[in-house]
Amino acid sequence: MRKLALTDEILLKIDKPARYIGGEVNSIMKDRERVDIRFAMCFPDVYEIGMSHLGIQIIYDMLNKFEDVWCERVYSPWMDLDEIMRKEQIPLFALESQDPVKDFDFLGITLQYEMCYTNILQVLDLSGIPFFAKERTWEDAVVIGGGPCVYNPEPVAPFFDLFYIGEGETMYRQLFDLYKTCRKTGKSRKEFLMEAGKLPGIYAPEFYETTYHDDGTIATFYPVIPELPRKIMKEMVRDLSDTYYPEKPVVPFIRVTQDRVVLEIQRGCIRGCRFCQAGQLYRPVRERSLEFLKEYAVKMLKATGHEEISLSSLSSSDFSKLPEFIDYLIEECRKRHVNISLPSLRIDAFSLDVMSKVQDVKKSSLTFAPEAGTQRMRNVINKGLTEEVILNGAKLAFEGGWNKVKLYFMLGLPTETDEDARGIALLANEIAKLYYETVPKEKRNGKVQITASTSFFIPKPFTPFQWAPMCTREQFLDKAHTVKTAVLEQLNKKSIKYNWHEADASVLEGILARGDRKIADVIYMAYKKGCIYDAWGEYYKHDVWMECFEACGLSMDFYTTRERSLDEIFPWDFIDCGVTKEFLKREWQRALREEVTPNCKMACQGCGAARFGTGICYEERS
Repeated sequence: MRKLALTDEILLKIDKPARYIGGEVNSIMKDRERVDIRFAMCFPDVYEIGMSHLGIQIIYDMLNKFEDVWCERVYSPWMDLDEIMRKEQIPLFALESQDPVKDFDFLGITLQYEMCYTNILQVLDLSGIPFFAKERTWEDAVVIGGGPCVYNPEPVAPFFDLFYIGEGETMYRQLFDLYKTCRKTGKSRKEFLMEAGKLPGIYAPEFYETTYHDDGTIATFYPVIPELPRKIMKEMVRDLSDTYYPEKPVVPFIRVTQDRVVLEIQRGCIRGCRFCQAGQLYRPVRERSLEFLKEYAVKMLKATGHEEISLSSLSSSDFSKLPEFIDYLIEECRKRHVNISLPSLRIDAFSLDVMSKVQDVKKSSLTFAPEAGTQRMRNVINKGLTEEVILNGAKLAFEGGWNKVKLYFMLGLPTETDEDARGIALLANEIAKLYYETVPKEKRNGKVQITASTSFFIPKPFTPFQWAPMCTREQFLDKAHTVKTAVLEQLNKKSIKYNWHEADASVLEGILARGDRKIADVIYMAYKKGCIYDAWGEYYKHDVWMECFEACGLSMDFYTTRERSLDEIFPWDFIDCGVTKEFLKREWQRALREEVTPNCKMACQGCGAARFGTGICYEERS
């Protein structure tokens, strides 16, 4: 019988002990003596966040289909248990076996969000694995990173042995076979890492060096071993209907952020919003077949007992088989008393009709993401939404019985003016006004409620805005004040609620997103000074981070407020994500000219993704 790593006494002391005991429905147990490779899959955040992540579920299921591999899950201990583990010297353990992570062959860490970087060091620290890759031996697990943040891995490169660039379904089998061969033939750890770095999509940072100009920008980035690639192409699944997907996702004991079956209907997005990193990284758009989706929807609902199914996509409205699939789901879910969640829908007549069918109108609110308050600004970011479309969608929603609307915007976008910021309040007011013009008094279900939320714009690698300067903390707060003041000036101000994101954390996220390898020293020092769970506002210590930048002799402004020249070498330029730098430059220049680029279904823009020979690039355009 399995022995828990934590005693009953400890479990009774901590919040939500079910985070740490494993044994959930559909979790996978294997005989540790009958596998060759043990893989600890880590999401460096609390259990409820990590258990909601689809990518982890896919890789967990895939790796455990390999007979010689046992993949187990690891999450960051919450602050209460973190303190106890340090005091009692309890090593970090995997949920399934409860064995120490240090004893595993691989520790795979997903990098979903830059603000989790200090949690990576927490995981290494509690596991007893040396922080820096150069200090590790065969006695330590091979630490490999994956996820969207590895498209600029340099700020955390010294902490990782390897990075997997791209979609995780394609290359792990070859990596594991190489590992087994190297161990059997007595090769050194360094020899294994060097050979791994020759595999497609695998980056071994130890064997790459950077030189700098006097102004701190990069002069050269190159492999010190000639056999390693100068450019690493992302790995990508060509056929999403012929690949791994979990039929039996793990069902948590406690309520988590996404407590439902999640069915990915497609990858990629045709829209080309210039601020959106995911829209570039996951090109070209690839759809799953209707047969695949019908089969997995039923299997996953049967295997989990969940009462809700959510369709995952960057833009669900663009999925070509959505009407047929929705009709099928409505019938299946009605029989099973299961709710359907449809995020990422455009607000148009079709979408509203679908939502009327699948959710209780009285209990729901509608979400629009105009992203910017004026048409000029929406053209700059290539949002592809006019005010007419937005207001028409709102009108249809109000006629359909909705009276709660959430609006999402960004502040601090390139070329943004005070007028653009004030436009957020004006648009919210126009939507509120439209409710009273559209719905007769006797049919109103109370007042209209408009919630306008702004996040602060953060330039990300592999977007047309990777060259853009970022606002300072003070500029962000000034812009939020401008919007708040403008909201209070509106006729319908009592119907409008305004929220904004934390400015301090946004600035740090911007630095970590576009940083180079020098940033690793800051991250290490910040962790040593107590920074952890930086993504959680109550634990974020901005003053400590500022002290660490100063102590390391690095300017925060160098990474944020300066505009990059078009010929600057970026820390991530050694990665080929599919879209070319020339395409991104064209889009940056079109943004500055306020020009809109048609979406992928309307006209090919020559982004470079057609080289993969799949997806929308090879489909007939309407």
